[in-house]
Amino acid sequence: MAKRYWLFKTEPDVYSIDDLAAESDRRTYWEGVRNYQARNLLRDEVKKGDGVLFYHSRVKPMCVAGTAKVVRNGYPDPTQFDPKSKYHDSKAKRDDPPWMVVDIELDQVFSSPVTLDEMREMPALKEMMLLRRGARLSIQPVTADEWKTILKRGKRK
Repeated sequence: MAKRYWLFKTEPDVYSIDDLAAESDRRTYWEGVRNYQARNLLRDEVKKGDGVLFYHSRVKPMCVAGTAKVVRNGYPDPTQFDPKSKYHDSKAKRDDPPWMVVDIELDQVFSSPVTLDEMREMPALKEMMLLRRGARLSIQPVTADEWKTILKRGKRK
């Protein structure tokens, strides 16, 4: 199966790319997805080896802060079963868990994050899901060309 690319949204005051960089193994599981469409992507389509644009949302400026790679395919989100977790789901059943996670590993932190405003100005990104009205999913597909465009801009000095 061909490598695919994704944009994962996170609020940096909840979990930022710097938090991922601070993990001892630079890895984490992508917890807390509570939207069925995004869950289906994590369960069925996001696969080990895929690339991830790490996107900081609900902050000024919103931006792609760097990249990660998927290092483990989807499995049940452990937080759904933990009553102490903010992501606990009292209806979740261990034999049929509704919520999934994947493990990611930091690839790079951009020397210059690619802001939402910059992306809007790039002709190569005009069809990108992130830039469409009403596209609010926390997990979104990204084309190979969109991935390359953002990487090229993010690596600039």
